[in-house]
Amino acid sequence: MFRGKNYKESAKLVDRTAAYDPAEAFDLVIKAAKAKFDETVELHIKLGVDSRHADQQVRGAIVLPHGTGKTPRVLVFCKDERVQEAIDAGADFAGGQDLVDRIQKENFFDYDVVVATPDMMSIVGRLGKVLGPKGLMPTPKAGTVTPNIAQAIEEIKAGKIEYRLDKTNIIHCPIGKVSFGTEKLVDNFQTLLDAVNKAKPAAAKGQYIRSCVTASTMGPGVKINALKQA
Repeated sequence: MFRGKNYKESAKLVDRTAAYDPAEAFDLVIKAAKAKFDETVELHIKLGVDSRHADQQVRGAIVLPHGTGKTPRVLVFCKDERVQEAIDAGADFAGGQDLVDRIQKENFFDYDVVVATPDMMSIVGRLGKVLGPKGLMPTPKAGTVTPNIAQAIEEIKAGKIEYRLDKTNIIHCPIGKVSFGTEKLVDNFQTLLDAVNKAKPAAAKGQYIRSCVTASTMGPGVKINALKQA
């Protein structure tokens, strides 16, 4: 794989065989971020579970104490009489069948999170095949199927993120920006790690957290010793 000059220079800062304490790890991520934009810092947690089994799923949502550095665009499915309530609460888009039609006919995906009131799930369910693969399908577990529209929007805008396993049993989540500095990134990291630990399935056997790696958008991966933090 071709690596640019900046990446190669940044990679020299990191001992790839070492697992760093969180503060050291995020210090390195910040030092290694050479891009001209404010890079996103991501966390990748590999778990000792098998996501093919329903009783070993790990999924949930939390509000990061310092947000993600990005204000997500929120689409709300609700009855006509609640559209204005959703807009007033900060929704970027709100509606019912009109939005379903727009998604189906126009491939409309100009939003980051979808919220739905329970009474709309009968029509939102028809979008499962298009919203599901994009990670946009609202679910009660993530708090995105709820009668309390205003609270859901407020939490999402404040930095609520959803975490869940991919097919390789890894959780990938943004936890902030390089500009946050080490302290805020450590706070966000610890909040996410605590949530993942609490979500440990009863069926999980052996070592639960297998590895934990952080990296900025354009920077090298840095291993974190997550076992000390569990």
